[in-house]
Amino acid sequence: MFRITFFALLFGAVSRVCAQEAFSDALHASIETAADQASAESAWLDLRQNAPQNSTPQEAPAWVEAVTLSAAQPAADALTKSVFRIRVTRPSSDYQVLFVRLFFDDKPAQRPELIAWDESGTNVVRSGALGSGIDLPSSDSVMIPMTGASSIDIEVPGDGKTVRAAYLDWMASSDVVHPLNADRREVIPEPFSSMPPLSAPSQDVEHFGTVTATLAEETIRIGTNIEESAAFQFGIEAQPLAALLTFEIANPRIDAPPQIYLNGQDVGPASLVLPELADPGYRGQMEPLIKQMYFQYTGWLRAQKIVPITSLKVGTNDLIVVNGADGGNSAIRATQIQLKYLWDKSDYLLKTGP
Repeated sequence: MFRITFFALLFGAVSRVCAQEAFSDALHASIETAADQASAESAWLDLRQNAPQNSTPQEAPAWVEAVTLSAAQPAADALTKSVFRIRVTRPSSDYQVLFVRLFFDDKPAQRPELIAWDESGTNVVRSGALGSGIDLPSSDSVMIPMTGASSIDIEVPGDGKTVRAAYLDWMASSDVVHPLNADRREVIPEPFSSMPPLSAPSQDVEHFGTVTATLAEETIRIGTNIEESAAFQFGIEAQPLAALLTFEIANPRIDAPPQIYLNGQDVGPASLVLPELADPGYRGQMEPLIKQMYFQYTGWLRAQKIVPITSLKVGTNDLIVVNGADGGNSAIRATQIQLKYLWDKSDYLLKTGP
């Protein structure tokens, strides 16, 4: 059991020389764990700066030795930064890579960075700026090699109040098979969801009679009215048999998914692919005169919508994505549409009567 402590401390300039990048896309190191070896417990660290009368000691596994908060001045011409330092010790020599998921307000000028240090104070690895500056509550994950590191710093510009929590878990490796003719997905395996990040093809892709076209790869903020919506135009040469709209959304209210409009018609809400409710990404909120708590997901979720083909037309189509009522502000990215056409090997049944 430990308390987060707060004290003022000035650090000198931090050198980036000889620091390797933390893993952010794939597991590049081999971590083997014996089948009969007890797994190390994961850690959830509440990093909110609550008033002393409202804060209580929190429990953490023995491998988390201490958590402290300090103020850092990296250089004379730089803004003050806050540093959360997490001291850890490896539960076993078999544990070499630590998974860290950080929960924070993703402000453009206050994007956090993870830095691992060894006992001599040498910068071992650093993650680079996390998030994408969408100015919404979010989360981001990295994997950090810990063979020579003993502490991890969460460095963020400002007073550190944009950082809310961190989830830590040790990684283990195993052999994974994948289809030769399918895209290989080298992604960070999230503890509470197996859904990989959505990729947007740079050019239209045709596969088994289905055309996938990217409408917008970049991140677009959306609100709850048409003036704050994301608008797209796309053309089709022939009427498809089915159409599927897919995108990722950050900070959605899980009971108020985005609403989709096609060629001036309301075609209904999208469906969110939700992780299990144990995921710390769910953030509850209460409002006056409302008894029930509602939840935002502080991270990226996949959203999909089967588009009625009767609403599509040959030629140019106009599509609008707007957040659901009471959904607040969100952001979407990797927006794409799939159009399914008749293929020479299509599997279908032709019914001639009752």
